[in-house]
Amino acid sequence: MNVATSSDDIGDKTPHVNFSLEGKSALVTGAARGIGQAICAALAAAGADVMGLDICAVAAPNLTYPSATEGQLEQTGKLVEGAKRHWIPVKADIRDAKAMRAAVERAVKEFGKLDIIVANAGIQAYGPLANTSEEDWNNVIDINVKGTANTVRAALPHMLSRKYGRIVIISSGQGRHGFKNGSAYSTSKWGLIGLMKSVAWEVGKDGITVNCVEPGLVDTPLTRNTGRWRELIHTAGKEAPENPTEQEAIAASAPSSVMGIPWMQPDEVAPAVVFLCTDAANRVSGACLDAVAGESAKWTG
Repeated sequence: MNVATSSDDIGDKTPHVNFSLEGKSALVTGAARGIGQAICAALAAAGADVMGLDICAVAAPNLTYPSATEGQLEQTGKLVEGAKRHWIPVKADIRDAKAMRAAVERAVKEFGKLDIIVANAGIQAYGPLANTSEEDWNNVIDINVKGTANTVRAALPHMLSRKYGRIVIISSGQGRHGFKNGSAYSTSKWGLIGLMKSVAWEVGKDGITVNCVEPGLVDTPLTRNTGRWRELIHTAGKEAPENPTEQEAIAASAPSSVMGIPWMQPDEVAPAVVFLCTDAANRVSGACLDAVAGESAKWTG
C-alpha cells in the first residue's frame, strides 16, 4: 500500500491573501464616467496605475443618452491621481483594433508592463427586433462584442509573454436573462460571457485569469435617461408615458427589487472588479460575478 507524502502534493501552496494592487498597472475602457470611472478610481485606491480609455464622442446615432466627454475623462484622471497613482488618458474607439494595440503598447512603455485589462466600454439601445435597423443592430454588436474582443486581443500577446494577466470583461445581468426591446444588447452581453469562457480556457495555463462582472441596473447615463426609464416601466407591466420621470420609473421598478432599490451606484460594482484583479483571486477564472443587488436570485441559470 502506497502512503502519500508531502512530496506527492500537487499545486501552489503559497497563501493567496493579497488584496493589494500595489505595483500593478491597468487599462480600463469606457473610463470617462459611470462604472468605468468608478473602476479606475477603485483600482487606483488599491494601488494600481491606470490608463483610462474612452471615445469621448458620439459612439452611435441611435442612443438616447448623452455621450461621454473629454472633461469627464479628465475628472477620472483626477480621481486616479488623487490616489497618488500614475494616470494616462487615451481617446480612442474600441472598434479600432489598431488603436487598441497602440494603447496597449503605450501602456507597456510608460508603465513598464500591463497587468490588468478591464473591458468595460459599451452602449445600450432599445427597440423590438422586428423594427431594429441593420445599422442599429450592428452598432451594438460592433461596440459591445467586437470592441471588447479587440481590447482583449490587443493585450493578450503581452500577457502571454509574461505568463501573467488579469482580464475582467464587464457583461450585464441582462446578458443572463431576456430584456424586452433589448435584443441587441442582451445578445451582445451574453456573447461576452461566451468570449470570456473561451479565452479563460485558452490561457488558463499561462498565468492569466479571465472573468466577467455582470452589473445590474446602475446609476449611470445609460440608466438615468427617459428612454431607459420608459423601458423600466414597460418591464414592470405598466403603460409608460412618452417622457416618464425618474420617480415614475422608481415607483414602477422598486417594488420588485430584491434589495428594495431601483438601481445601484457605480462604486458598488467596482469592488468586484478589483477583487478579480488581485492575487487573492488567483484561482478564479472563467467565472461570472453578479453585482446586481440580489437580482440574480430570480434567475434560473
